[in-house]
Amino acid sequence: MKIGIASGKGGTGKTTLAVNLSVYLQEKHPVILLDCDVEEPNAHLFLKPTFSEEQPVFVKNPQVNREKCDYCGKCSEVCAFGALTVLKSKILFYPHLCHSCGSCAYFCPNKAIEEVDRELGIIQKGSALNIEFTHGILNVGEAMAVSVINEVKKSQGVDQITVIDIPPGTSCPVVASLRDIDFCIIVTEPTPFGLNDMGLLVQLLQKMEIPSAVVINRWDLGDTGVERFCQNEKIPVLVKIPFDKEFARLNAEGGNLIEKIPWFRDSIQELWAGVKGLEKL
Repeated sequence: MKIGIASGKGGTGKTTLAVNLSVYLQEKHPVILLDCDVEEPNAHLFLKPTFSEEQPVFVKNPQVNREKCDYCGKCSEVCAFGALTVLKSKILFYPHLCHSCGSCAYFCPNKAIEEVDRELGIIQKGSALNIEFTHGILNVGEAMAVSVINEVKKSQGVDQITVIDIPPGTSCPVVASLRDIDFCIIVTEPTPFGLNDMGLLVQLLQKMEIPSAVVINRWDLGDTGVERFCQNEKIPVLVKIPFDKEFARLNAEGGNLIEKIPWFRDSIQELWAGVKGLEKL
């Protein structure tokens, strides 16, 4: 089973939930935890895995052979993302716009373009407890997170339970992270911002036909808008987590919380029972 932990906005507590759900599940099942938030991965700060493997992630970029190029402009014409501009005797290439589709090389009439590797980031693999862990780190200034996410997702299991920490928002990295998962837990907070961004995520999940349920974090600090929305959209609210200063303090120190806060272990247990109950429907 592949479970995504997502949020429409950052800061709702999805990584805390992903790590602690993994720690809870590994007591009875082998678990794989994937941190797909490659622009700002932080699950490792709480899980504290021992890393055993690191590998770079490359993308293909065009490299022009000036001796063969006659500056016809065909490469620029077929590039849908504006990554190439052909001048009278010069070609400008913008690597951060390139989607590595290879169209420029394929359609070049003079075969003057070859594709070469450019490092985009790295992935690291390790383990903690009975959890296999993989995360990706996108290089600073890079925009193409999807290639790194796809490499991270190659570590998802077949027989194990895979928990995926999804990037916040509803953009391309989120779609890539959600693809092929079985269930999504939406973590939100009871505020107008939380409601608005959760609504966008719900629309995305409905289009991708991914079943979902909601966890409301710090439920006692906000309003009832999220609960009314879930009721109207018939989305189950599995758990409501209260605000707790001690919880916040321990979370800031890192590590998992279910071993330190009994009521939070109960909440995670209730959450998993809810997911299993929905899976049977």
